[in-house]
Amino acid sequence: MEFKDGSIIYPLPDDTLLSVREGKWRINLPEKFKEFIKKYNGGTPIKDSFKYNNHIYAIDRFLCILQVTGEREDEYYDIGVVRTQLDERIVFDENFVGTELLPIAVLFAGDFVCLDYRNDVEEPTVCVWNHEESSDLNPVTYILCNSFEELLNMLTE
Repeated sequence: MEFKDGSIIYPLPDDTLLSVREGKWRINLPEKFKEFIKKYNGGTPIKDSFKYNNHIYAIDRFLCILQVTGEREDEYYDIGVVRTQLDERIVFDENFVGTELLPIAVLFAGDFVCLDYRNDVEEPTVCVWNHEESSDLNPVTYILCNSFEELLNMLTE
C-alpha cells in the first residue's frame, strides 16, 4: 500500500502501546489493523476512495495511535483523542463500559470509518459513522465490510 509523502505520523506505535490502548478501550484490535498501524500510523493513502451504497467515499487519512502528551499538533489524529471528542455521539448506551465503535479513519466531509464491536468483540466489522445523522446516544452507521483487510481491498484511486 502506498501513502502520500510525509503523511505517516511518527513515532510508530509498538506492541506495548497497542496493548495499553486495547486495555483502556476493552477490546482486541484485529491483527491486520495492528500490523497496518505499526507501519502506516496516521497515513494518507494514495488509493483513498471506496464505493458503498451508490456513494463514493474518500479517506482524508487514517487515524494514529500515539503517546499523547498535549505537545504535538498531530495528536489531533490520535484514535483516543478523536474517540473522546466524539464522546456520546458514538455511544449507544451511556452505561456501557468499553468500546462499541472505534474510529480508525477520517472521511472527507466529517464522517469516520470505524471498527464496529457491537456484534462480535473478537472480529469487528467495519462501518461508516455518519456525523450528520447521528446524535447523542444514537450513532447512525452503515456496515461496509466484515474486516479491516476487506476495507483495504476496497480502496481505489
